[in-house]
Amino acid sequence: MLATVALALILSLGSVLRPMQEYGVGPRQAVHLMGYFLPITLTFVLPIAALFAAALVYGRFASDNEIDACKASGISLLTLVYPGLALAIMVAIANLVLSFHVTPIFVHMAEKSLKADAKQILFRNIQRRGYYELPDGRYRIYADHADERNNILLGVVVTEFKKERIEKISTVDSAIVEFNPHRRFNEVRITAHNPYHIGSEDELWFSSEQVSFITEFGSLLGDDIKFKKINEVKKIQLDPMLFDPIAKLAHRTYAQFTTELLAEDVATKIAKDTNSLYKLHSGDRFIEFTCSGCRVRGEKEIELSGEVVVSESKVVIEFDGLKKQPFRTLRCKRALLHIQGEQSPSLLTITMELHSPTWQQVDGQEGMATGWLKFPGLVPPKHIDIREKFKTQNTLDAIQKASQSSVLQKTPSLELQGLLKELNRRMTKTLAEISAELHSRLVFGIGCVPMILIGIGLGIIKEGGHLLSAFAASCVPAAVLIVAIISGKHITENLGAQSLSGIVLMWAGLVFLSLLAAVMYYKLLKN
Repeated sequence: MLATVALALILSLGSVLRPMQEYGVGPRQAVHLMGYFLPITLTFVLPIAALFAAALVYGRFASDNEIDACKASGISLLTLVYPGLALAIMVAIANLVLSFHVTPIFVHMAEKSLKADAKQILFRNIQRRGYYELPDGRYRIYADHADERNNILLGVVVTEFKKERIEKISTVDSAIVEFNPHRRFNEVRITAHNPYHIGSEDELWFSSEQVSFITEFGSLLGDDIKFKKINEVKKIQLDPMLFDPIAKLAHRTYAQFTTELLAEDVATKIAKDTNSLYKLHSGDRFIEFTCSGCRVRGEKEIELSGEVVVSESKVVIEFDGLKKQPFRTLRCKRALLHIQGEQSPSLLTITMELHSPTWQQVDGQEGMATGWLKFPGLVPPKHIDIREKFKTQNTLDAIQKASQSSVLQKTPSLELQGLLKELNRRMTKTLAEISAELHSRLVFGIGCVPMILIGIGLGIIKEGGHLLSAFAASCVPAAVLIVAIISGKHITENLGAQSLSGIVLMWAGLVFLSLLAAVMYYKLLKN
């Protein structure tokens, strides 16, 4: 117990250093995190503490000639080892329970605690370092001053990243930060008024309207298989979409499929009749447009080129029902369609952006917009939904069927091919990680028994030496087991290697310890 308490305190203090440095958690949060990380610490501390205690106690038992006295009284060595064996079995059971059940629960509690303080983490980092990068890596927020009480940032620069390069920089005098909690993540909304924007292609424009930057404040500790309970792991094996990293990647792939289907649908309609208008709607707004050219430009983005003509209509309620009334016509040389809301296929929307358009209202008024004019929240047509095409609501199933069929008339873009390849790789790797994690937990838990028995045997053998020499010697076979587990996990998770060889290596380490313990006790009993 003394060894467990001492080692647990040391390692628990080390475990909160990363959250304190990376997320800027306060003293109160740090104390809570120490409690949440305690089961993780105990998983590694208990076997080492039991090994230390067993080697020390039985070494002292032998050095004081108490073993000789017991033998002279007719008590066998095996009877004396029973308490140590009982300790080893209890530690093994505790280790398995901690690793398979308790640790995942406490990690999720720690994650929930950090997400509950997401606003405090964001504002504290900005106050301390002058900036904060959101966990998904999409936005980095700089600010001259952060007012946590009123949720206001002053002197703000928001840098948007795409594929690890700067896509857009937005500056604004002040912005309001809002957190909308969800079951799996917190939604962060940064609302700014009259911002200036700098695009990736040296474009500079001013927005005279309210702009919101919306992103997820996702997993802070990392959504990892090693922090999943055994029942969650089994469910993920059956349905990979239950694992958040795979689900997010699948939704990104689905959004890219939708983007390319939409681009082909627009191009096909325009090619048939240059005067025909492609229709999109959002609530009480109808958008009809035509253009000379249409192509996919990167991930979830379509570029409309040539003479882009957009007709905007409003839906009004009249005595005989809903009627569509023309509002204005816009013309520009360049426009973009963005697919947004990739968290779920049912949340996908289209945002149309027109670059410096000229417009004319039905009442004759004319004007010109500077920069980009946006039409957000447009609903994608139902006939381009690949789930409708394959009669399935399973997003992953729809993606896999679509990638194997001729849904797209043209060859999939490099972005879509890359997403499909990454999705398959991620699924294969996740299944390999599950296999490696399950076997490593079992091997380490069961390995506690021969590990502690070896410590007892070495304590008896080294009765004439220093008390700690038995513990030092018993750490060598323990290190062999740990090296076998780590190496086996890496081999199993390596997609280019034979996963079975990694599993065999892990169990070979356990077999080695068991044989070593058997040989040791055979010699002790013989002597």
